[in-house]
Amino acid sequence: MTDYPIFEHDVIVIGAGGAGLRAAIEASANGVSVGLICKSLLGKAHTVMAEGGMAAAMGNVDDRDNWKVHFSDTMRGGQYVNNWRMAELHAKEAPDRVRELEAWGAVFDRTKDGKILQRNFGGHRYPRLAHVGDRTGLELIRTLQDHGVHQGIEVYMEVTVVSLLKDGGRVIGCLAYEREHGRFRVFKCKALVLATGGIGRAYKITSNSWEGTGDGHALAYDAGAELIDMEFIQFHPTGMVWPPSVRGILVTEGVRGEGGILKNNEGRRFMFDDIPDNYKNQTASDPEEGWRYVQGDKNANRPPELLTRDHVARCINREVKAGRGSPHGGVYLDIAWIKEKLPNSVEHIKKKLPSMYHQFMQLANLDITTTPMEVGPTTHYVMGGVRVDADTQESSVPGLFAAGECAAGINGANRLGGNSLSDLIVFGKRAGEYAAKFAQENQAGTINKDEVAAKAKAALQPFEREGGENPYAIQHDLQELMQANVGIVRTQDEMVEALNGLDLLRNRSAKTFVPGNIDFNPGWHTALDLHNLLIVAEAITLSAIERQESRGGHFRDDFPEKDPAFAKFNFAVKKTEDGAMSVSRIPIPEMPDELKQVIEEMG
Repeated sequence: MTDYPIFEHDVIVIGAGGAGLRAAIEASANGVSVGLICKSLLGKAHTVMAEGGMAAAMGNVDDRDNWKVHFSDTMRGGQYVNNWRMAELHAKEAPDRVRELEAWGAVFDRTKDGKILQRNFGGHRYPRLAHVGDRTGLELIRTLQDHGVHQGIEVYMEVTVVSLLKDGGRVIGCLAYEREHGRFRVFKCKALVLATGGIGRAYKITSNSWEGTGDGHALAYDAGAELIDMEFIQFHPTGMVWPPSVRGILVTEGVRGEGGILKNNEGRRFMFDDIPDNYKNQTASDPEEGWRYVQGDKNANRPPELLTRDHVARCINREVKAGRGSPHGGVYLDIAWIKEKLPNSVEHIKKKLPSMYHQFMQLANLDITTTPMEVGPTTHYVMGGVRVDADTQESSVPGLFAAGECAAGINGANRLGGNSLSDLIVFGKRAGEYAAKFAQENQAGTINKDEVAAKAKAALQPFEREGGENPYAIQHDLQELMQANVGIVRTQDEMVEALNGLDLLRNRSAKTFVPGNIDFNPGWHTALDLHNLLIVAEAITLSAIERQESRGGHFRDDFPEKDPAFAKFNFAVKKTEDGAMSVSRIPIPEMPDELKQVIEEMG
């Protein structure tokens, strides 16, 4: 224990994306000492991949928009298994959080009269996404970092957390290692916030970077917290499918929000083939009406490309399986067609979608102003995560808070595009505020030296073996297994096969061998990540088996219809005393009459 330096703060935040930075800023503003741990470099958070915008009902482009419409859209998108209190808080507070970012220096695109410009996005009734071209997440991170650097927050870069530490059932710190030399560190705190992002690296094709290994999910689970809604995985409809080196990289929904249309290899706009009944009165029945909607006509219906992400992803999947896909297993996304409507279309596309234009020119030698893109579904976002209190973001474990993608509740069965960035800021602020309050009301706990020594020893096991399994091979096999058996379309037999496969992978993972020195050893890092990936993969699969219906991001070929009985509860997974994973049903509280009335009023 004497070999491990101890870093002590009132509040520790794990993760330096939008939620983590906002939590750290708020906690610091409340007068407590804050330590911010990030797995890679500050500024390299996955938040920068949220390109299209930040959803907030400001009504700057269409004055019919308000928090009630946003709340209703979020609940409908989530298929009504959302935490309605979180959806309410989010819809009400998002506009203030956008204005706050503006006051801190965020440079949003503007309307002609100088207001923050808002664009259309899938599942949103009105133009609602405040944006900075197609680099909104990057601007958000820049703004938060610039603001946070003056708050006295201590930042620990390239540090990975191995385990949370507890005292009498309460979280009081964590054990971590710095990635460069593998040296262990102990962080001691009175309250801890998880803001670690997603789980995309559990799948073969993903928009997530290497950091997305479900660290926060697994840390919370091992500490005794519940994970809910893990069956709901969002496969973003449009990831790059060519060239292979960039397969899965996101093509923002903003392309469709600016008029992009989806076509199969017959040149047919296939999204008209399958429009859900509850969207038929809002969805354009012809291309002309859809283009008017994209251009901001208040009375036009939305184009079918802007239906919810789960629906669009399944439609693309259907076309590919039917042999109507592109040469490399996707479909075509065409923004170049708008030259028929817009004489200055090239300048318009470059101005509105600068990153997309640059991305395809540099990585695929393709000019999106003249040529359609090849795109396909990519694992993008997990709706599931740590079960938290809506107002405080505290988990069921005292002293442990969570916000952003590693927390669950607001999105239900499916997240609307743009809700992620406002979710980060709304609930990142709340997590930081209440973590600071908890820290002010509680004394520091006592670190158990034997517990730290045991956890460090377990982490070093791959170096102790004479030989064994290659961690990269195990990760590859896990990704293949999940992609094939628990992907966009699921069946009972395939998911049972996945569970059996995960058991075998877990046994292999216990025998990982890492050659070489602990310094600069990515093989060791991968071996440690496997523990987290196996937990989230099992949680996803068990929850998906239990939900015998299709809803949002969870589609079962053997139960293709929605079952009203499954709208009354969420599935939760928790670690049992013997180390197994249990699944239970948590009833969804009755929605207050005033919120029911809001949904009825909004249709």
